[in-house]
Amino acid sequence: MKTSAAMGDLTTLACSTVVCLTSAALMLFGCSGGDSKTTGESSGGAQAVGGAAATGGGGGTSTGGATLAGVGGTTSSGGATGGTSATGVGGTTPAAPVTGGKPATGGTGATGGSSASPATTGGTVATGGTSSSGGAKSTGGTQTTGGTATGGTSAVKTSEASSGGVTTGGNTSTGGASAGGQTAGGGTKTSGGTASGGASSSGTDSITIWMAGDSTMMNCSSSCPCGWGSQFGSYFNSSVTVQNQAVGGRSIQTWLYESAVSSTMGTNGECTLSSSTYDTRWTTLLSSIKVGDYLMIDFGINDGDTTCPRHVGTERFKTLLDTMVKGAKDKGALPVLLTPTDAITCSGSTVTENRGFLTETQAVATADNVPLIDLNQLSMDLYKRLAFCPNSEDYTSTTSNLGKFFCDDHTHFEAAGANQIAGLVANALKTQGIGLAAYLK
Repeated sequence: MKTSAAMGDLTTLACSTVVCLTSAALMLFGCSGGDSKTTGESSGGAQAVGGAAATGGGGGTSTGGATLAGVGGTTSSGGATGGTSATGVGGTTPAAPVTGGKPATGGTGATGGSSASPATTGGTVATGGTSSSGGAKSTGGTQTTGGTATGGTSAVKTSEASSGGVTTGGNTSTGGASAGGQTAGGGTKTSGGTASGGASSSGTDSITIWMAGDSTMMNCSSSCPCGWGSQFGSYFNSSVTVQNQAVGGRSIQTWLYESAVSSTMGTNGECTLSSSTYDTRWTTLLSSIKVGDYLMIDFGINDGDTTCPRHVGTERFKTLLDTMVKGAKDKGALPVLLTPTDAITCSGSTVTENRGFLTETQAVATADNVPLIDLNQLSMDLYKRLAFCPNSEDYTSTTSNLGKFFCDDHTHFEAAGANQIAGLVANALKTQGIGLAAYLK
């Protein structure tokens, strides 16, 4: 019994010695089988199961090997062959364990594997950084997926909205730079993508400016009168053709319906129509106007007559003006409304306002979301600068500023006066951010 006990003690001692030696060897070579720390946490939140957890931002779980984490951490399954996984943002996971490998103890995080935020416009996005083997430090070697910029370069001017290749007042680029109001990167021109409803344009596409109005806009009749529309084309580049359909003596209704407007006023206070068929000047314009063209509409000089056929009531005026705006929009053209030019009347040294249909024109522009140029106010301001008040009403003078500007009345323009009014309109295109300004010289 004592012999058996002694033998048992020797056997126990021998086994313990083997276990200890085996444990020491396993600990030396980083193998599993030693004491397992199943709850140990690194300062970066990593849990080590059978091995040591290296600290780092975010930490990773190591099963039988060392974990080296950069930002976000990496997971090492087994011992890497003499190296570590170096990660940028997001990190990488090395392959399966290599037999006989030992834990990487000196590898460092890659310093160049940076990630540009995907939200950065025009930047490159690095996804995954670089992985170095052998413990070497990776310096600056970034791995990019596609190396592409998100959206390219976006050029935006003041008052522009960058939304899907469309500008409100300006220019929008989607995937490329925008210059001169043109949508780059394959964006399509839209009728609503500008300040106050104008279109975005490079100023090189061939367009036509259509003009509808009365004698203050029409082409010259001999030397006088000359409407401002006769001078308007000189302000634009060679891509622009002007089709001036303004006719002297017309209200908006007689311009649209011509002889169908009778001299009889109905019980509703409006001139009666013998037919609802439009005059050919309007139907021809509608059949010819195209996408990207402009329609300048300027009425209100004759519409205030108290007798037919020129008389137009305020509500009727708005209805007809709305008809013209929508007719142009339906063709993809871009309407621009103008209040009528002021006639020169004075109260002492003060220029006085004397035109109607100002608020009606403004109301339609607002309701239909189209640009409005207040030519009435602009012309009054010009008369003030030219000191037209007070005056002797000597419109026949060939030397006075008043005589050079107006015909033999206080309403119609000489060519010189018409040119200055046209200049007011051209400048308003620029100051109001209307897309047509891209075509100005």
